[in-house]
Parts: sequence; structure tokens; C-alpha cells
Amino acid sequence: MMKPKKIPMRMCLGCNEMKPKKELVRVVKTPENEICLDLVGKKNGRGAYICRSLECFNSARKNRRFEKNFSCKIEESVYEVMENELKSENN
Repeated sequence: MMKPKKIPMRMCLGCNEMKPKKELVRVVKTPENEICLDLVGKKNGRGAYICRSLECFNSARKNRRFEKNFSCKIEESVYEVMENELKSENN
């Protein structure tokens, strides 16, 4: 009898819910201290996860969860790029 495959779970920084990793979008801080969306989940660096919804993104942004998670200041322009990527990903 085969063991059921374990599904990796991650917590969304927006709504704080545990969800399967595949349902979430990874936000990554690269070794060069660049912060961006990692839609394939393969980039190098420290990762954090959010739901694919703009509400979760905006909630995490408002509560500075990304900044706390990556312990660095994040420019507005970086948030805007990520927000646009999320929007185009959802369409």
C-alpha cells in the first residue's frame, strides 16, 4: 500500500491561512536584495507566499508583512511592479 503524497503547505502573508503551496504565489528576495514575484517557484533566495488575490497582496503590503519577512525596506515602485504582475497573472 502506497503512502499518500504529502502536500507542502505554506502560510499566506495576506490572510494568514495555510494553503497548498501550488495555490500560492511566491515572493522572493534574491541574494542581490531584489524583491520580485516568482511565478515558477524556482528562483534563488528567501521566499514568502501570498494567495493569488489582490486583497491578500494589499493586506500584506499594508501591514508591512513583506518588509518584516525579508527584514528590509521595500520601495513603492517594487510593490507596483508586483501588483501589475499579479493582475496580469490573474487574467
